[in-house]
Amino acid sequence: MKILVTGAAGFIGSHIAERLAKDGHEVVGLDNFSPYYSRDLKEKNVEALKRAGVVFYELDLVTDDLSSVVEGVTHVVHCAAQPGISNTPREAYERNNVQATESLLRALVGSDTLVCFLYTSTSSVYGLHADGDETTEPTPASDYGDTKLEAERIVERYRKDDGVPTTIVRPYSVIGPRERPEKLFTKLITSILDDEEFPLFKGSDEHIRSYTYVGDIVDGVVLALFNPDKSVGEIFNIGGDEVITTGQAIQVVSDVIGKTAKIKHLPTRKGDQEFTRANFSKAERVLGYRPKTTFREAIEKQIEWYLNEIYKK
Repeated sequence: MKILVTGAAGFIGSHIAERLAKDGHEVVGLDNFSPYYSRDLKEKNVEALKRAGVVFYELDLVTDDLSSVVEGVTHVVHCAAQPGISNTPREAYERNNVQATESLLRALVGSDTLVCFLYTSTSSVYGLHADGDETTEPTPASDYGDTKLEAERIVERYRKDDGVPTTIVRPYSVIGPRERPEKLFTKLITSILDDEEFPLFKGSDEHIRSYTYVGDIVDGVVLALFNPDKSVGEIFNIGGDEVITTGQAIQVVSDVIGKTAKIKHLPTRKGDQEFTRANFSKAERVLGYRPKTTFREAIEKQIEWYLNEIYKK
């Protein structure tokens, strides 16, 4: 198997590429090192990938020639994206979520080796409340969710019109080692360790989440990727089976570290999901997917990673 993973220097993409390489596959990773957050953090992820045997390229899906990296690939995991819901121009989402996806698919049209193209979308396509199954009508409430949904539609079009064997997974609230620095738990862990105030948007402590350990997301991706007879043409929710409020989650992090978080409330932020409960019954039934990691176990792994790899005080 020759597998291409895009966004391989990022949070989820690096875990997927590393797992596939350790499983013995020939893995090619690419990333454009978007300046959304520190390049140094992404370089640390790439170092781990190279140790696992991943061949890595710094390439931009929109502007660079992709013919050499897609040649001979049997599987593609498309993780490259513009993440987040704050302080990012709409144009960046359009470029990195929509244009990049179409550019990659265009490069794969006519491939005689491709078995499965897996697009990692997001539960944010469902909007402020995400608790239904895959037949639920998407109502995204942010530029991020909107452009990820637009990219899903492009993926479907290339499957129907050009015969690209595509499948879509929608992860729920992914956490764990390598989580991006602006994400909730990395910021929270940092603020607790530094004895600083943690900024929390008003009302978000009552938001309900199906936080999902990144390793469980990887398991779901692998199951979909290598069962194309079951996955091609389908959409799968992939998430955790615990439901917890953000306030409760903050308390768990405080308990694990052994130090209470100092909360500073900020005005309400538009676009934040208020309620997510991962309905992964289809993935369980069709692919045999089941999350294995509890929320507390995921947080313990993330804190251990942060202390060993990031925190230098």
